[in-house]
Amino acid sequence: MGLGRFVRRGVTMIAAPTLFLLLVAYFLWQATQGDRGLQTYAVRQEQLKTVQSEYDRTLLEQKGWDRRVSALRPQHLDPDMLDERARAMLNVADPADIVVPYGQGKKLF
Repeated sequence: MGLGRFVRRGVTMIAAPTLFLLLVAYFLWQATQGDRGLQTYAVRQEQLKTVQSEYDRTLLEQKGWDRRVSALRPQHLDPDMLDERARAMLNVADPADIVVPYGQGKKLF
């Protein structure tokens, strides 16, 4: 009887600190390796930089298109832009024009 009581008391005394240490270890693991941990934070920061650069590039492209579209608005019609768009849509060129062909997939802007 004395040995059983001794073992039970020892297990009871060790159980609470062991459970606490396991809980602390779990939270430390999640803080470094988990979905919202420090390593994931670094990966997300790199993704944020990539997306931010893509966003900046898209804004520049949008500004270019806005400039081209505003030149074709009825309130302010740019004759050069109108001539360029008409030639591009009709696929014609003036015999006095110099045509510079671009490679496949290259953009003007």
